[in-house]
Amino acid sequence: MFKLAHLSDPHLGPLPDPKLIQLFSKRILGYLNWRRNRSGSMTGNCLEQLVEDMKAQAPDHIAVTGDLVNIALPLEIIGARNWLEDVGDPHDVSVIPGNHDAYVPGALRRARTAWLPYMSGDDADASPPLPDSDAVFPYVRKRGNLAIVGVSTARASGPWFATGRVGIKQTRRLRAILEELGEEGLFRVVLIHHPPFHNATHWHKRLSDASRVRAVIKRAGAELILHGHTHIVSRSSIDGPDGPVPVVGVPSASNAPGGKKPGARYNLFSISLENGRWHCQMEERGFTVTGEPVSSIVTDSIEIPAKPDLLPPAEGQSLRAPST
Repeated sequence: MFKLAHLSDPHLGPLPDPKLIQLFSKRILGYLNWRRNRSGSMTGNCLEQLVEDMKAQAPDHIAVTGDLVNIALPLEIIGARNWLEDVGDPHDVSVIPGNHDAYVPGALRRARTAWLPYMSGDDADASPPLPDSDAVFPYVRKRGNLAIVGVSTARASGPWFATGRVGIKQTRRLRAILEELGEEGLFRVVLIHHPPFHNATHWHKRLSDASRVRAVIKRAGAELILHGHTHIVSRSSIDGPDGPVPVVGVPSASNAPGGKKPGARYNLFSISLENGRWHCQMEERGFTVTGEPVSSIVTDSIEIPAKPDLLPPAEGQSLRAPST
């Protein structure tokens, strides 16, 4: 049994006081949004309690699917690194960036430099990230029978836009990686900030090349896709070669209950291989009522596509065991 925790969009606060010159960009809109809206609904207290509860569940690994910061000020990026160190060791925590982490040109490079140990593959060294933002993605981390594949959709976008894009080069690498991991018989978990399914969000917040991602999954397959971005409970699927691939999103990890969006939550996935079939049990944990502690909200089974070579063998045949 492997326990994977997933949280997203902590939008760490409070926001540092920006210099005036730092607001001569799209940041002015995000700054005003924080002051008028998010500073009241996204609280560090909720996030702190959520992380404490998550640690108490003793997950084997933690996935954070982007938007650690708000307007990507340098002090925010440093603060996010400190927060990640409190969440866990880089070996046990996998991170991908979101659109807020790439809020203005140059922000994503600074975030990648600061958070590199948390969003690089097992075969990466500690050298500074390459100038090409796509060069380190997708990254791969193998933990037991799981393969965690981190994809970046983070792009600096114009005012009033929160779109994401994977890009052609990264998409090609993603397909090759998923095919190779599939041949190894691993449970492939794809981490992506923007949801890749149809009509996932408003047009100005969409994944602009979602159809390209769906084509890769349909050809190469995956067992589970985890996303953030929408700040709501999200359960969907996209076509895979062996059946529908589940796509699961989670609300913001810092949102207080009682507002327009659900209270802060994280999802806990218990994954096992039994009789040649992958089994995945998901538990939602978080806040539902103001003033109440973190609690279990929903427990449900996630249907995982059955790969033909992992099905129980016919009489006289042996079962192919996944790599560890």
